[in-house]
Amino acid sequence: MTTKVIPLPDLAGFSERDGYWYAEEIPLADLAKEFGTPLYVYSKKALTEAYQAYDRACVDSAGKRRARVHYAMKANSNLAIIDCFKKLGAGFDLVSGGELARALTVGADPKSLVFAGVGKSANEITQALQAGVKCINVESIAELRQINRVATKLQCRAPISLRVNPDVDAQTHPYISTGLKDNKFGIAYHEVLNAYREAALLSQIDVVGIDCHIGSQITTTAPYLDALDKVLELVAQLKKEGIEIHHLDLGGGLGISYGEDHPPDITEFTNTLLNRVADRGFGHLDVVLEPGRSLVGNAGVLLTQVEYLKPGAEKNFCIVDAAMTELMRPALYEAYHAIVPVETRTVKSTTYDIVGPVCESGDWLGRDRTLAIEEGDLLAILSAGAYGFVMASNYNTRPKPAEIMVDGKNAFVIRARENITDLFVSESILPS
Repeated sequence: MTTKVIPLPDLAGFSERDGYWYAEEIPLADLAKEFGTPLYVYSKKALTEAYQAYDRACVDSAGKRRARVHYAMKANSNLAIIDCFKKLGAGFDLVSGGELARALTVGADPKSLVFAGVGKSANEITQALQAGVKCINVESIAELRQINRVATKLQCRAPISLRVNPDVDAQTHPYISTGLKDNKFGIAYHEVLNAYREAALLSQIDVVGIDCHIGSQITTTAPYLDALDKVLELVAQLKKEGIEIHHLDLGGGLGISYGEDHPPDITEFTNTLLNRVADRGFGHLDVVLEPGRSLVGNAGVLLTQVEYLKPGAEKNFCIVDAAMTELMRPALYEAYHAIVPVETRTVKSTTYDIVGPVCESGDWLGRDRTLAIEEGDLLAILSAGAYGFVMASNYNTRPKPAEIMVDGKNAFVIRARENITDLFVSESILPS
């Protein structure tokens, strides 16, 4: 069987040197030996460089800030990672009361927080208003009215932005497309003006912005420009009706390279969007960008040990100690992640499906991978920094792995490995 050779993604914080893979200045094998597997490893250097690539475009040649990055925490919400971005100057995009609590825990300025999400509860809205967030992004008329009710009860003003569904095809996987008219997200384009008119009349609502987010893992600029033009048309129409928009939230969704993907350069991409805003005469608006995957995706790897090599009549299986419980994306989206041996071996290469021990046929991490490996070897699953640990589960009563942050020659435990007893400490059996 001939397997297709896919190039490795560009990884700022990880490299292969003389047959050994490193996280910055530490061999991955040393990290696995010290902290065990499965193990998530992140590079502070990679996080920083990705953030700076956005920020370079957010300040013009005269030093005026054109936009601000609000990290989309859903990609990876570990406290150490969000604290790193806070120190770099980021705000945050939140989609739950839990994420709000995480941002406040690291000392984020509430005015740097945008609360998004399609199904905010009254309790979450209360938490956001009491915290004093910058804005709540509204996804429906029903939610708008709920926010007004909560603000009335709290006797406060609610700053809001309406999320526009522009019916633009992001040309990405249907599970992560959010800007088409058959998606659950946002307010339909043809209904937005009426929604703003109602918002302007509600007693406790302050209209402050407009929001658009069309999907995730988008690797071309054109869908963004199509959506942006439609949103700017709405801003102009709202102004004619006396409804002033103060900030423009362009969302996130820029893809990363998992191997074959070729997303635009972050700085060039950001400049293209911000220049379009200025060229259309809206340079006075504060612009919010909400990247997630493109900040953390290629800043993390998942280390796993080969438990067994199992030849088969149709397939050869490499059974590892990581599973869909650690990295859900392949099972959920049939997502591709490059997988490499942590140390080069001089054994015969064989084509394997990389699978985990979970009792599901969908528990696979990579298919048809040609690898020179032996039982006991370590593999690194690349591009695992986004939607990795945050989607992990305890299915099959499996403890979640540790997370490590590498900064140069130093490694820090930023989440301890769970113990099995942690998983049922809050459970109880019925009295006899």
